[in-house]
Amino acid sequence: MDAEIITIGDELTSGHRINSNATEIARRLNDLGLRVKFVTSVGDNTEEMAEAFHLALRRVKVVIATGGLGPTDDDLTKKVIVKVFKRNLVFHDDILERIKERSRQRGIDFPAINQNQALLPQGATFFPNRHGSAVGICLSEHGKIFISLPGVPREMMQIMDDEVIPYLAKLNLGQAIKVVTLRTTGIVESRMAELITPDMPADQVVSLAYLPSYRGLSMRITARGTDRDEVDAAAHKLVQFLEKKAGRYIFGRNDDSLEEVVGQLLIDNDKTVSVAESCTGGQLGMILTSVAGSSQYFVGGLQAYSNDVKVSQLKVSSQTLEDSGAVSEPCAQQMAVGARELFKTDYAVSITGIAGPEGGSDEKPVGTTYIGLASAHTTNARLFNLGTDRNVVRTRACYAALEMLRREILDIN
Repeated sequence: MDAEIITIGDELTSGHRINSNATEIARRLNDLGLRVKFVTSVGDNTEEMAEAFHLALRRVKVVIATGGLGPTDDDLTKKVIVKVFKRNLVFHDDILERIKERSRQRGIDFPAINQNQALLPQGATFFPNRHGSAVGICLSEHGKIFISLPGVPREMMQIMDDEVIPYLAKLNLGQAIKVVTLRTTGIVESRMAELITPDMPADQVVSLAYLPSYRGLSMRITARGTDRDEVDAAAHKLVQFLEKKAGRYIFGRNDDSLEEVVGQLLIDNDKTVSVAESCTGGQLGMILTSVAGSSQYFVGGLQAYSNDVKVSQLKVSSQTLEDSGAVSEPCAQQMAVGARELFKTDYAVSITGIAGPEGGSDEKPVGTTYIGLASAHTTNARLFNLGTDRNVVRTRACYAALEMLRREILDIN
């Protein structure tokens, strides 16, 4: 069963807001076994909205629209729905009472304009909204299902999770589906393809998608079919193959993050870590401490942005800075050693580089970054070339540092 997502609003078509609703809805429908064939964005124009609704209803079985259900003049979705489905708007006293009660609970006066939200398409099923006043709307006719949800992401996701997904699940519209995402780092998409493609088993039931980001490469395995056991077996077979071929790069599955995995490794091994950062300015420490419970292993960090701080606090040699510069292998090593001694930790990681957009040279262009690591057994540093965009360089540096630490803990070369 195929589906289409329609997101409504001038703020989306003008680029003033990121279309996060489409991503969240698509993920939930995919997990249900529904294939999202189209994602459409349309502005606040009744004719264009009606055209988008008609087209979607012709080419898929399930349509989910978001946005345009508010009480103001620019909220046009209900008007278009009744036009497309040839229905009337009917006033619902019970829904009005729910909206008024919500205002009372919040201690605010009920805006008269909100009475419009009790006008709803005749014959529709309504999904309650626990976080707002606009209910979800569902119309089913001629084998097609049209669902309209509020555009506010928190409201949309609540109705989607509590009402829409259970409703669609009961209809048993989707295929059997198994999705597994393998999370990797330290390898680019093209290199991964070279590594696994020649020997990858062919199977029409299962597909593989590469999902690169600045944090690493994810590989999404999707198996679909009519037989649950066959689908699960096909997904499991491909996962096993990928783990065998690329296991050293795989750090987790599905929603695992590298910072969570590294944190758990530190806990499991009863180890601590500290950081010394130059070009990332504290970003690595922020990422490490974004994980709940990170106080068990993260001791502290130093933002050694200036050379004076590198020398005075981390004991980097002035001679090293004179001979090799701040962005160099020996400086990164000495920063890591200095942080480990300063914070008395089992591991210390350092980052020093040229994030740009200025400061590069022919010898050390923008993106040149050295990451150091110190432990009781080793001190080393690696050179990375991380691009030319300042924010990208900083983010890539942090996740490269986490991957160096992961490999050190697991003794992966």
